[in-house]
Amino acid sequence: MAKDNNNFEAALFKTADKLRKNIDAAEYKNVVLGLIFLKYISDSFQELYQQLQQDEYSDPEDRDEYIAENIFFVSKDARWSNLQAQAKSADIGIVIDAAMDAIEKENKALKNVLPKVFAKPNLDKASLGQLIDVISNIELKAVNEHSKDLLGRVYEYFLGEFANAEGKKGGQFYTPKSIVKLMVEIIQPYKGRVYDPACGSGGMFVMSEKFVEEHQGNIQDITIYGQESNQTTWKLSRMNLAIRNINSEFVAWNTEGSFLRDAHPDLKADYILANPPFNQSEWGQDILTEDSRWKYGLPPAGNANFAWMQHMLYHLAPNGVMATVLANGSLSSNTSGEGEIRKNILKADLVDCIVALPKQLFYNTGIPATIWILRRGRNQRQGETLFIDASEMGFMKDRVHREFAPADIEKIQQTYHNWRNNKELQNNKYEDIKGYCKSAKLPEIEKHAFVLTPGRYVGIPDEIDDGIPFADKMHDLLTTLSEQINQEQQLNKNLQQQLAKIGFKL
Repeated sequence: MAKDNNNFEAALFKTADKLRKNIDAAEYKNVVLGLIFLKYISDSFQELYQQLQQDEYSDPEDRDEYIAENIFFVSKDARWSNLQAQAKSADIGIVIDAAMDAIEKENKALKNVLPKVFAKPNLDKASLGQLIDVISNIELKAVNEHSKDLLGRVYEYFLGEFANAEGKKGGQFYTPKSIVKLMVEIIQPYKGRVYDPACGSGGMFVMSEKFVEEHQGNIQDITIYGQESNQTTWKLSRMNLAIRNINSEFVAWNTEGSFLRDAHPDLKADYILANPPFNQSEWGQDILTEDSRWKYGLPPAGNANFAWMQHMLYHLAPNGVMATVLANGSLSSNTSGEGEIRKNILKADLVDCIVALPKQLFYNTGIPATIWILRRGRNQRQGETLFIDASEMGFMKDRVHREFAPADIEKIQQTYHNWRNNKELQNNKYEDIKGYCKSAKLPEIEKHAFVLTPGRYVGIPDEIDDGIPFADKMHDLLTTLSEQINQEQQLNKNLQQQLAKIGFKL
């Protein structure tokens, strides 16, 4: 099992969460993440401020000095030192809201982005003051790195923890880190345009930036484009990207979303990364019946899986590659023409790889899902698709959530790249492995009626040992059975009550 290397972040979150008291996690995340962001931009400002103080030809209070260095300008009243000095004041909420206002006025890129929720009556002002003290102490932990770099890590960690706390709603703004890392490692966005049409809090972009840095690339070589329909989530993404010093100029928000109001109609992206809503209904098919995006078939009104896929394919450059997470139904469904769309996409030689994921990876659903890798202009492995069954991989991070370990991510991405590059080196040569991976040509896929469930291709391993004791399996089975019996009894009781109201007796 992988060890948790976020001991400091975990302890910090635990302390911050204790101060939440009776506030919902969904509301509290805006308070905490807003303060972390405020601390970050204040630290960045202060770092340059001190440098300018030592230069006799520079004015540390000149806003243009900061714009020139791509640093947000923070006016005196909004600086963290001022907030910390007033942390015990009864008006601290009003002071913070005013600081957020001042920062937005000074920095156009942050207009309408920062949360102004600190003066709300349900937010305990003593707890808010304590939270400021907790965040102030972050810099004391930054022994071998800048406090602002550590603040970036803390922001990212807190996003995940709040998504966990919110459960189903949390999954709407956050894709677990290990899934994002796997997708990024597979498509390798070194240079070009990176697009996410359902970008949530911006995790795909942050991981792309990390990938470039880890491989000694230049972050200026990638440009990000995104769209988000939830305004609160969009604000989280803009702050998340600002902390990473990633330009979010082309990350758009509108309530209509990517189908009804495409913010980047002319974009052809080199890389696309997305985790759109699973099995989304009522996505606007009635309005978009004749839309040019549906090249491979009109997606059904009740399920947007293939609408998302075709929207992304429409925006994929001639030699572009994309990775998207979709519900498992996309692999086999023949409902309302979905099978025909899948067949057309396969016959167009766009499906590079299918990765079956395990259950319990996501915060908003326990069902397993699939990563689709699609590529235009394939000059390697033409007419073939790689199937990887990773449904038994990963470890249980807690009682209800599974996560990929670094070794899992390395194994999957290495399998894909060995297959794609078809290296003949002894250690890197691709081979089909029963129960794990199989390269299948189109005629074989056609024999399976264009169903893409990896298990059909990789075969069942000779021995399956999931390591779960028989007693535990039996306990889970009996618990499920008991719950179903209780639900049935409750339904019968409700039915009898309703019948009694109209004078009917069983």
